[in-house]
Amino acid sequence: MSDIIVFGAGGRVGRAVLAEAVARGHGVTAVVRDPAKYPDLGEGRAGVGVVRGDATDAESVARLAPGHRAAVNASARLDVPSEEFFVGTAQALVSGLTTAGVGRFLAVGIAATLETSPGVRFMDAPDFPEPHRVFSQGHAAEWEALRETAGALDWLMVCPPVELDPQAPRTGRYRTAEGRIIDGGGHVSHADLAIALLDEIDSPRHRRIQLAVAGPAAGED
Repeated sequence: MSDIIVFGAGGRVGRAVLAEAVARGHGVTAVVRDPAKYPDLGEGRAGVGVVRGDATDAESVARLAPGHRAAVNASARLDVPSEEFFVGTAQALVSGLTTAGVGRFLAVGIAATLETSPGVRFMDAPDFPEPHRVFSQGHAAEWEALRETAGALDWLMVCPPVELDPQAPRTGRYRTAEGRIIDGGGHVSHADLAIALLDEIDSPRHRRIQLAVAGPAAGED
């Protein structure tokens, strides 16, 4: 029986979370909009079920989530306005997961929404690229939606750097900070981000905050 449900399991972050969860012995329900597009997702992996679902639909979430102890949302869409998608997803997941009785929810955010100094977000910088700002605003609105609607749900927003490094190797190490950009910024591999997410499922240490995650500092052994 699966104990973790991953929404957006077909993307790079979702796949990394799936791989890390399986390596730790978890059963996983991998949720995608069209399973036919991801024939390899559960291939050769015991304990993985690939199902059709919609993270923006509370009824779909409530139907798929019962029996799982934790949920991860790694879904994203570029064909829908960012704020519309991420707010709608947050609201649907909160509603559906609460109905299903899921105990822990991790949302993958973005570091642009974190503060560089008190009251000043990274995305507010004058030279921050406008396309990134528009996308990041969706995650900022998602953060507010979680704070306003999550009720008793045990949730956490995990915020990797704006640009994840698809070529970075798995190191097994990462740095964290609460609500602020990590000194030195930097990249994080998809695999190390997945480790951080699974650590917060297996041994939760943070709740109801934005948790910055970055890879090891430059020169760190």
